[in-house]
Amino acid sequence: MSNILAFAESRGGELRRAGLEAVAAARVIADAKGGQVHAILFGAAGMAKHAAALGAHGADAVLVVEHAGFTHNNPEAVAATIAAKVLAGYAGFVCAASATGKDIAQRVAAKLQVPLVSDATAFTVSGTGISATHPGYTGKVLQTVTLTAAPAVVSVRPGAFLPKENAKAGAVETLAPTGDPSASRVKITETAAGNAAKLDLGEAPVIISGGRGLKEAANFKLVEDLAAAFGNAAVGATRAVTDDGWRPHSDQIGQTGRLVSPDLYVACGISGAIQHLAGMRTSKTIVAINKDKDAPIFKLADYGIVGDVLTILPVLTEAVKKAKA
Repeated sequence: MSNILAFAESRGGELRRAGLEAVAAARVIADAKGGQVHAILFGAAGMAKHAAALGAHGADAVLVVEHAGFTHNNPEAVAATIAAKVLAGYAGFVCAASATGKDIAQRVAAKLQVPLVSDATAFTVSGTGISATHPGYTGKVLQTVTLTAAPAVVSVRPGAFLPKENAKAGAVETLAPTGDPSASRVKITETAAGNAAKLDLGEAPVIISGGRGLKEAANFKLVEDLAAAFGNAAVGATRAVTDDGWRPHSDQIGQTGRLVSPDLYVACGISGAIQHLAGMRTSKTIVAINKDKDAPIFKLADYGIVGDVLTILPVLTEAVKKAKA
């Protein structure tokens, strides 16, 4: 038993990048164990159209569960179906540590009566054990935990495992749900979509984030301009900024906000409180801009610019525009 089941997260009938990242993470474990990756995809009729994309990104097989009860997120029915399938012969289950993934992972672990390792950023496999590395103590340390109980259940930090295209197409299998999804005790009848044009923080390769050093909400325009210059960047913020109403709480990055691991993280006027660092310290490259040379953020940053963020941001924006031109 060496195959790994990955949760192919979707929303509004569309496959999310988080689902492809779960497949990429499961691929790491399955390859080390000599097994396969099977992706499980839930939705209303027509979701099977996304099976090809999952196969193209590393899934050896795609299990499609279509039912009207999965039109909206249905964690109770999804977890029941996943747990039953894992028990039928999988070494582990992997999903993204997104809002949806966290909800699913803890339910699956409870049904299987096994531990859950959340927010994993790396895996190693030795013998029958799977070791997962994840941030602990508000991100101040990286812990390595070995899962000896079977099956293993883990969630992975968004951005920690990049989807990789694979030339082969995965086999597609139709799977019946466990029980009646329409009979779930809690039913979601409507999902209010946010700004569709806004790049999701968990999927953005570049994040430009602002803090109190910007002095006022209007100055976030400088952060937005830099993000627009990159073209593939999202705008984030600290908790202090969102609490003050400068930015929506959906932009908050930190221990009580979004956990991100972009290729590039630019911290603008952010001192580096532990709560904020816990949400972004696994970013691949960190650039900090702050007028205080002793700001904690510089201890974590790969590159630091000491100076007035209000003066530096317009210059940096023009430099990015010229480089991209």
